[in-house]
Amino acid sequence: MSLFEHRHIVLMGVCGCGKSTVGAELSRASGIAFLDGDDLHPAENVAKMRAGHALDDADRAPWLAECGRRLATAEEGLILGCSALTGRYRDMIRAHAAPAQPVFVYLHGTRATLRQRLGARRGHFMPTALLDSQLATLEVPAPIEAALTVSIENTSPALAAQVLTRLAGRGGSVARAA
Repeated sequence: MSLFEHRHIVLMGVCGCGKSTVGAELSRASGIAFLDGDDLHPAENVAKMRAGHALDDADRAPWLAECGRRLATAEEGLILGCSALTGRYRDMIRAHAAPAQPVFVYLHGTRATLRQRLGARRGHFMPTALLDSQLATLEVPAPIEAALTVSIENTSPALAAQVLTRLAGRGGSVARAA
C-alpha cells in the first residue's frame, strides 16, 4: 500500500469501542485530520438513537454515503470514526470514497468492556441499550477485506501506536504530515 492509501483510515466497531477517543489520539500521533462520523448523522438519526431505537438500512444509507464522500474529498487524508457494522456498509463507504482506498481498522472489545465504557460515557446520544442491537448487526470484517483488528483492551495512546505500527508493517507508513 502506498502512503496515500494509509492516509485514509476508517476506525470501525460498535458503540463504546473507542472510535472517537482512539481517532483523536491517532490524529495527534499522525497529523492526519480526524472526523467523528457521528457528527455526520442527520438530526432524525440522532433523535431515533437517542430514543433507544436502532437505525435501519434506510436510515444509514445517506450517512454512509456522506462518510465515503468525506474520505474521497480529503486530499490530505482522513481518519474517520464510523461504525461500518456490516460488509455491505463498508462496501458503500468504499464506493463513495473512490478514489481513496480506505483501510478499515476494527476496534474489537468484549461485551463486558463495551458495556462498562458505555456506562461511563457522558453526553453522547447513543444509549447503552443499543449495544446489543449493534453487536447483533456486526459482521466482523472478512479476510478478503484486509482490515486490521485491534483489541480495545489498552489505553488510547497505546492503541493509536499499535495501529500506526501495524499500518507501517503493511508496506507503507502513516508519516506525520509536514
